[in-house]
Amino acid sequence: MRFLIASVLLTCSFSQAQTPPPQQQPYQASAPLSWELKNARWFDGRAIQRGNLYVENGVFVAKKPPKVNRKMDMRGQVLINPLAEAHNHNLQTAWGWGRFADQYIDEGVFYAAMLCGDPASVADVKPLAASPAAPDVSFVTACITASDGYPLAAVLPEPTPQAAAAQQQIVLVDSPEQAARQWPAIKARGGTWLRVVLAHSERPELRQRAEHFGRLGLSPDTAAALTRLAHADGLRVVAHVETAADFDAALAAGVDAIAHLPGYANTLDAPPERFAISEAAAAQAARQRTAVITTTAATALFKLDDTALAALRDVQRANLARLQAAGVPLLVGSDVFIGTARTELHALAALGVDHATLLRLATIDTPRALFPDRKLGCFQPGCEASFLVLGGDPIADLGQVDMPMLRVKQGRLLTRLADVAASSSQASASTADPPKKAAAKKKKTGKAKAPAKKQTKAQTKTTRKAKPR
Repeated sequence: MRFLIASVLLTCSFSQAQTPPPQQQPYQASAPLSWELKNARWFDGRAIQRGNLYVENGVFVAKKPPKVNRKMDMRGQVLINPLAEAHNHNLQTAWGWGRFADQYIDEGVFYAAMLCGDPASVADVKPLAASPAAPDVSFVTACITASDGYPLAAVLPEPTPQAAAAQQQIVLVDSPEQAARQWPAIKARGGTWLRVVLAHSERPELRQRAEHFGRLGLSPDTAAALTRLAHADGLRVVAHVETAADFDAALAAGVDAIAHLPGYANTLDAPPERFAISEAAAAQAARQRTAVITTTAATALFKLDDTALAALRDVQRANLARLQAAGVPLLVGSDVFIGTARTELHALAALGVDHATLLRLATIDTPRALFPDRKLGCFQPGCEASFLVLGGDPIADLGQVDMPMLRVKQGRLLTRLADVAASSSQASASTADPPKKAAAKKKKTGKAKAPAKKQTKAQTKTTRKAKPR
């Protein structure tokens, strides 16, 4: 479905292009630099703060470093932390990495979660992700659904039981007992997260219809069994959901995160109320600290008519408002194969989420959720010195996020210019100091003074005393 649609869109965009776009150089990282950022303004999660910022050894520090590689006057500009993408699939293969990794950096998205990669493909990507000029990625390599479940219809050339049994990317489980038997093999796939699929779990009668093969998901009791096994081994669980009933089943299973706001899609033409999250469910999610990945941008992939789209957008607004009012953690994720978190940022803005909240979710809450053991999304001493420089205030104008003027990751300048990356650690001109005045001045006669040795104050005083009257 979404994967297939995205692939078709991508193929069409290539075939319709009259001339290929100019080949750009890949991003490169400088050596770690020491920075002095004078007159800086930065977003702290609530508002714009002001002051001077200093960077040394890849982190923000309290005092100016002894040696500064980059001294800049930031007057008129605003710093934000990089964005994070909590739900995508475009960096989980070597082909996808080659096509999209630089797009992430270009759009200021330094952190990402890929939610359904197979171990072999991810093993090919991990060396690429180790580059300092690459986005940091958390990979899910255990993606679990039923033997007739989503996303088999999207990834199989022919969605049949035989083809499903033969493939290796998705783990197929049909009962709690089978989950227990397969658990050692599931755990051996690696990673700290696993993904379970719940899709229209309130409608078991759909399993008897061939047209829905590969589009359903686990039974709620199987999802709960897998979650218990994962938690017992210190793993976290993210649940794919389609409907409000799936949302309830994921909460009952005790998952750590839910991928998709119910109502992001309506492939079965269900009534809108089937996607409405109840106040009780929102309250339960808040109590359990279950994060919800939004993915509202993915709705545009389904090419709905105006009436159907408006109905889904109304449900999305209501669900977002209900989750926010209850205090449920929200994470920014697009699930748009040809996009990044920036696509979702604008989709959420169109649904009425205020800019300060959006910036906090994308640059603070989501990075910390993806990499909880790191000091991300902050400008205090000890925080990783990763930031974007914008030309203006993104709270007033969210479009500023679309035009980063500078990208810095752990103190390294990220640039497509190889010579700039190579020479950045050398001494350079400062933008923070006023230009030096000309040393030579002309005499009143028009003749230039001969250069004289610079004297100290003491020497000048002595000279004046010794001068005859």
